[in-house]
Amino acid sequence: MEEKIVYFDKPGKDNTDEVIQSVLERAKSRNIKKIVVASTRGNAAKSFSKAVEGEGIALVVVPWQFGFKEKENPFPKALVDELREKGHLVHFATMLFHTTELYGTNIPQVMANLLRVFGHGTKVCIEILMMACDGGCIEAGEKVIAVAGTASGSDTAVVATAAPSTRLTSLRIHEIICKPIL
Repeated sequence: MEEKIVYFDKPGKDNTDEVIQSVLERAKSRNIKKIVVASTRGNAAKSFSKAVEGEGIALVVVPWQFGFKEKENPFPKALVDELREKGHLVHFATMLFHTTELYGTNIPQVMANLLRVFGHGTKVCIEILMMACDGGCIEAGEKVIAVAGTASGSDTAVVATAAPSTRLTSLRIHEIICKPIL
């Protein structure tokens, strides 16, 4: 089987439009009906929401957890309502690879660093898949597309089978749709 993988020369938001196009093409060809999108300030969520209108695809948007870096969550409250009115889910959850202080172990940080070997967006894709599954937004064993980025915007997307954090070894990355060259 041959499939196209898009590699970007640089990471970041300039790749978002091409990521959206590639993700929609792959979702249609694989009959995937859910896309899990990391979105800190709402820009990626807005772009994907507009792109999936009328496509029969639901979004699960995963922003930062409350209190992660800033007192106020940077994801706009009005956008949460707008997305939910369109039938999409917005899930604020504990960012699993940032729990060192909570559990007193550096294993989450080690896992994050290991996954960053494949790119920051790849790490975030895996993290948001588990977060969305833990929160009941996607089912364990469901095939979805996960989208994330480096700093801002979207530059990484994968086709994956979801799993909760309690069954990490069941999570599978089947295809890389796009990512930056490291």
